[in-house]
Amino acid sequence: MVAKLSKKIAGEWLLIFSLAGVVFTSVYLRRFPVYDETDFKVVYILLVFLVIIKGLEQSHFLHNMAAKFEQGKWLSQKLIILTAILSMFVTNDVALLTVVPLTLALDIDKKALLVILETLTANAASALTPFGNPQNIFIYFHYHLHPVVFVKTIAPFCLVSLAFIFLVSFIKANLTVLNSRHSGETLNWLAYCYLVFFVCFILAVLKIIPLAVGGVVLIFALIFDQKSLRIDWFLLATFVAFFGFTDNLEKILPISINNSIEAFLYSALGSQIISNVPGALFFADFTTNWKALLWGVSVGGFGTLVGSLASLISYRLYRAKENNTGYFLLLFHLYSFLAFGLGIITYFTLMI
Repeated sequence: MVAKLSKKIAGEWLLIFSLAGVVFTSVYLRRFPVYDETDFKVVYILLVFLVIIKGLEQSHFLHNMAAKFEQGKWLSQKLIILTAILSMFVTNDVALLTVVPLTLALDIDKKALLVILETLTANAASALTPFGNPQNIFIYFHYHLHPVVFVKTIAPFCLVSLAFIFLVSFIKANLTVLNSRHSGETLNWLAYCYLVFFVCFILAVLKIIPLAVGGVVLIFALIFDQKSLRIDWFLLATFVAFFGFTDNLEKILPISINNSIEAFLYSALGSQIISNVPGALFFADFTTNWKALLWGVSVGGFGTLVGSLASLISYRLYRAKENNTGYFLLLFHLYSFLAFGLGIITYFTLMI
């Protein structure tokens, strides 16, 4: 148990980096980092969403939804559509954790390419909604945005990226499966409860009903379904630590990035090294240009494998089942950097 926990902690490089950053910068400045209301709101929203998503997963709702898509013609396109829909509403990480294992279990050729296209889809489609991924939740509340404005700003990126992915799927991965290995499972009452919670909390994020409704979800899980509390607590801890780290850095590095081109390029290229979630958290403290930042971290989800943590999830799932990981990485970076370049061209064409 101790060895397993130690391995898990060692794998959370971003959390370790953030905690070290908080400690060193706090000692240097002789101050504790200051957290504002938005910081706590983002962590709270992410916590509630993670619990709801875990509940939908544990109650087999997501598995049932995926099983309905995987049989018959246009398999690649249906799985891409499923990945896109899930990514918009239950985050890119959960979409890939749901769809990729099913894809790997299918008796088909071109599994590597299909998993890669699903990964690119998750990163593209999740950018569309304020709750599609952690960085969107942060940007949405940090800059106090209206949901319609948010969606309209990033929609061109999503449409162009998804059009590219569908084009590749029709040319390179047009598959049909006649015999599916999966069937739906009977849903219990918990699945319907979490589905209601999910709809209600989306309304809360869209500022239609109070965010306090999330408290009902947490109390429900604590009393009736404690398994749904087995979420990624390290992710939440990373957000808390990184908020403190960037607050201290803001005092050490009193710089401002208000030029839209600089804000876009810094966040897009920075994401290639530190991933787009910490990229959004870091650069938000230095710019008020949220549109360029949103585009930058969205485009930055493409490119290298670490551009998006969701991509690392896909790679780990593929590596656990298949042997040709070298081929997967080569193919992934080929298509991912094509999407990255396309995203940059789209930004400079439509947003400048």
